[in-house]
Amino acid sequence: MTTANFVPTPHTTLKRLPQRGFYEREAVYAILDEAFICHVGFVVDGRPLVIPTSFARSGDELYLHGSAASRMLRALSGAVSVCVTVTLVDGLVLARSAFHHSINYRSVVIFGQAALIEDLEQKRRALEAFTEHVIPGRWAEVREPNEQELKATSVLALPLAEASAKIRTGGPKDDEEDYTQPVWSGVLPLLTVTGAPEADEYTPAAMPVPAYVLQYDRKKLTNE
Repeated sequence: MTTANFVPTPHTTLKRLPQRGFYEREAVYAILDEAFICHVGFVVDGRPLVIPTSFARSGDELYLHGSAASRMLRALSGAVSVCVTVTLVDGLVLARSAFHHSINYRSVVIFGQAALIEDLEQKRRALEAFTEHVIPGRWAEVREPNEQELKATSVLALPLAEASAKIRTGGPKDDEEDYTQPVWSGVLPLLTVTGAPEADEYTPAAMPVPAYVLQYDRKKLTNE
């Protein structure tokens, strides 16, 4: 895995609030590893499209996958320029004026061109990365994709070469004259938490819930 930081480009250089920009790979990868959904932007037949989808990171590549019949994947496999974005919302920032309300967030923007993975073994490893991205420890317990399933699935690899993060933290930034306003101000943190596991109808009642499910903590996993 590359250890060098990202080099700002005309695409990734922040022009609005540049102090919130981060180009360290560690910062970018931490956001990618915590998120579940990305938005994929591209142009087909002169029309812009933005599609939400799941993803996984392995080393310095981002994987996208879906049905071999997927219009998005078929379009992107043709050397189409793509912009992938990921956002995590951490809190609502409540200011003393309506104008200065904001949101604490961590986001990543990636530019590049994705390539179709043809090799079945490489595709299998990519699908393993998807499964482990969702919940580490799962791949070792489930049935792996068979050859027919692998052929029915398209996987694209997007090199993580041109990317940046943008992060907002902290409280509201009020105007000096508004600090005397008799209004509660601060941050309302937003957290993603797990509920109690719910077995499906085919799982025997006596079967224990796996430890990796009971101990699941997304933020802890991605920070280790």
